[in-house]
Amino acid sequence: MKFFFGYLFERRRAVIVFIIFSAVFASSFALYGLPLRAVTYPAAICAFIGAAMIAADFFKALRRHRRLGEILKLPAELIENLPEPQSLNERDYQEIVLKLKEEARALELKNELGMAEMTEYYTVWVHQIKTPIASMRLRLQNEDSPLSRRLSSDLFRIEQYVEMVLAYMRLESDSSDYVIKEYPLDPIIRQAIKRFAAEFIDRKISLEYKETDMSAVIDEKWLLFVLEQIISNALKYTRSGSVKITVGEGPVITVSDTGIGIAPEDLPRIFEKGYTGCNGRTDKQASGLGLYLCKRIIDRLGAKISVSSEIDKGTSVSLDLSRPKVTLE
Repeated sequence: MKFFFGYLFERRRAVIVFIIFSAVFASSFALYGLPLRAVTYPAAICAFIGAAMIAADFFKALRRHRRLGEILKLPAELIENLPEPQSLNERDYQEIVLKLKEEARALELKNELGMAEMTEYYTVWVHQIKTPIASMRLRLQNEDSPLSRRLSSDLFRIEQYVEMVLAYMRLESDSSDYVIKEYPLDPIIRQAIKRFAAEFIDRKISLEYKETDMSAVIDEKWLLFVLEQIISNALKYTRSGSVKITVGEGPVITVSDTGIGIAPEDLPRIFEKGYTGCNGRTDKQASGLGLYLCKRIIDRLGAKISVSSEIDKGTSVSLDLSRPKVTLE
């Protein structure tokens, strides 16, 4: 009905003109004392013919409307065969649409090339900056003092930030860097824990982790990146106490800490890009990218991430790595 009334509204001028002409003829016949039947009879015939023509045109317009509705559901790059234009205005609009589409394609190609160049540059930059970092780490390994341990911890943070840059660039590009298959979870979790071992010892924060024999269909490298970000946040916001890592059925990996927690009003927005919340305003070095990257990666891996927290009691981050079971017939 909406289309029907819209159609009548578009043709309102023709209807109004017909009524006016009929009224003019009727008025002229009345002024000259001529019988009005001479006007009403041809007017009725014209109205009948006009109604038939309008009905035919309406169904033709309805078919075009449905065809355009089907085209509208397609992605922009698949829109090719538009209905034949029925007027000069329609032809002009179609030319405008096609021109805008060509410009959009050119702009998309330009953005893709720019992103590819930027990703390549930062990839080279990451590999170059890793050389002095590795050199500094080798020199610090020859010393064992509170200062050297602290410097090693800070150096590891720098490595994390470098990896975050590379991960961010790869996620923003359309390139895929995933190797999805079944991996045992214990080696991945141990690898993530090992990278923070010095910080756990130096800050006297206890770690609870009991190994399991569970596996998950996941990408090893990206899961390791996500776990490192979560453990890093747990250590960053835990002044004293413990960090606990558990693996439940699903499998579901949960990292819990006894840190300062997250404010209830911040929880709905913690995965937003650049959002740091109350804790970020306290810790001026927070970038608001860690959990954003984790969410993006986990979504791409087909898994789920959730966070629960209480102020001054701690935070728990859960990674649900379960996938729908496929029944083979």
